[in-house]
Amino acid sequence: MRLTRYLRAGGWKGAALLLLGMLSANVSAHPHGWIDLSVRVMTDEQGRVEGLRQTWRMDPFYSLVVLEELQQVEGESLDVALDQLGHEIRDNLANQGYFTEVYLNDERQGLGEVTDYTVMERDGRVSFMFILPLQTPQLLTGGILRYQVFDPSYYLEVVHEADQGEPLESALVLSSEQECRLDILPADPDPERVMKAAMLDVDEQATPGLGRHFAETGEVACP
Repeated sequence: MRLTRYLRAGGWKGAALLLLGMLSANVSAHPHGWIDLSVRVMTDEQGRVEGLRQTWRMDPFYSLVVLEELQQVEGESLDVALDQLGHEIRDNLANQGYFTEVYLNDERQGLGEVTDYTVMERDGRVSFMFILPLQTPQLLTGGILRYQVFDPSYYLEVVHEADQGEPLESALVLSSEQECRLDILPADPDPERVMKAAMLDVDEQATPGLGRHFAETGEVACP
């Protein structure tokens, strides 16, 4: 998904054009935007997984462009503009499965509709927070839950929150006190795919599904 698809055609069209202009002047390969991800696996009292609470922190450059444009929208406060942006983001992501795939014991899980979400600004970064429910809660005990969050076109790169290349403990947490092992597994793309991604220009469309090969995998294993 292009970054500009997050911006509505009216009050935010200027931000879209500015963003594309600056990107085309400085970037010549995929990805063109970055998201820092943190996930809380939500469980109920029976130990069933109900969904994933995700926080996406947009990269500083994208955040700056969006915030500057939103502050220029006449007749709306920044909070109101951010709320509207959150609605646009949610609607766009709904058409693409919220960029998220979830598996339990290698069986893909159906996803529900996102109704709990918000957008806010913190320390100059725009954050989109939402709860992505499973269609049917699943018992986690004795199983392995895996998820990936990625833009299929690899226009955006999604990586877990990290410090000096190492994922933070807060990047993947479990809401219950179950004895589970939590891991964030790095992507291991084929060198040929890395080269192809590096050669894509800002206006080129990546092969559908390219982003999957660059996606980290969150894993929750509960004995």
